[in-house]
Parts: sequence; C-alpha cells; structure tokens
Amino acid sequence: MDVTPTLSLFDDAYKSGTAPWVIGEPQPAIVDLERAGLIRGTVLDVGCGAGEHTILLAGLGYDVLGVDYAPSAVEHARRNAEAKGVDARFEVADAMDLGEAAYDTIVDSALFHIFDQSDRARYVRSLHAACRSGGLVHVLALSDRGRGFGPEVSESDIRDAFGDGWVLESLAETTYRGIVQSAQADAIGSAAGTLVDEPAWLARIRRP
Repeated sequence: MDVTPTLSLFDDAYKSGTAPWVIGEPQPAIVDLERAGLIRGTVLDVGCGAGEHTILLAGLGYDVLGVDYAPSAVEHARRNAEAKGVDARFEVADAMDLGEAAYDTIVDSALFHIFDQSDRARYVRSLHAACRSGGLVHVLALSDRGRGFGPEVSESDIRDAFGDGWVLESLAETTYRGIVQSAQADAIGSAAGTLVDEPAWLARIRRP
C-alpha cells in the first residue's frame, strides 16, 4: 500500500454492508490452519472484522479474543456471534498497540496487507510485543499476483517485515475468498456479488 486506508473507510463499509471481505463464513485457509493443529493456547484474532474466525475458534473451545479498530466491525461481530449462539469475545483495539506478551497464537486475516510501509513496521513491532516467546503469528494477505481485489503485498514485503526478531517458518501460496463489489467488477472481470478466490500468501511466523 502507498497509504494506509483511513478508519472511516472500514467503518463505513460495515455500516453500508459493502465490505467485500465479509463472506458469512471463515476463510478456508484459516479453517485449514485449525485443522492442521497450528492454532494453540491463547489466541488473538487481530482485525477480526465480522468475527467469523473468532466465532469459529470460540465454538471449538479456544480461548480467543477478536479485536478490530473499527467500532462498527466489533458491533457487527457481536451481533454475528449472538445470531450463531456462540459466546465469543470482541473488543475495539488498535493493532499498533496490542499489549505485552499475552498470546500464543495471533491470526491476521487480511490486515497486514492494508498498511503502508511505515505503518507495517509499527504493526509488526506490536505483534512482536503481543506474542509470547515461542508463539505463532499467521498472516493471510492478498498477493501481488492477484487481479486488484484489494491491497496486495509481495513475498518480499512479508519476508522483509518479519526479519529481525522472528523466524519465518512457512510462506505458501493460497487463496483469499471475497465478494466482488461494483467498484471491483471491472478489475476482477466478475459481476458484483460474485464469490471469488483470489491469490494470497499464508505466512507462519514464530517469535523465538
């Protein structure tokens, strides 16, 4: 990203129901992580949005907290959890200040890629502070090999961001699922309302 989007952009997307990342279910890549046993201990779902991953994990018995900077996202997530009958916890919080060494696993689904270079560095420092020694951070981010569904990052963006103080255990190609909005239709080549799977990166990073 050249410039990190404003908070109002995200808040307005939830209020208007036009958030292309709200698909009514967890991302398949995150579901696969859980099934592979790669989510453990105390979990933070950072940039939780509509709360689908927090709800998934809470329903499976994980100690998980979902946080988002957009108040409308947290309101949406709480309504979503109530509708699904899941006792899930959500809070409004700043990803740049996540606290100190409280989490064994941090899940980032489509947050890392929204930050410009300066904010990305601040965000990664915040993740480092919040993650316990030996803990894992999972980053699902749109790839620069995509068609313009949203902000995109390269392999080197991820490797550079998680350099000193981290061990990059895995960086694989995967997909990110979203719903095409009218503003994206031409770039994607699909009609608004179409469910698409776009190229993405899935990184597994350990804090030593």
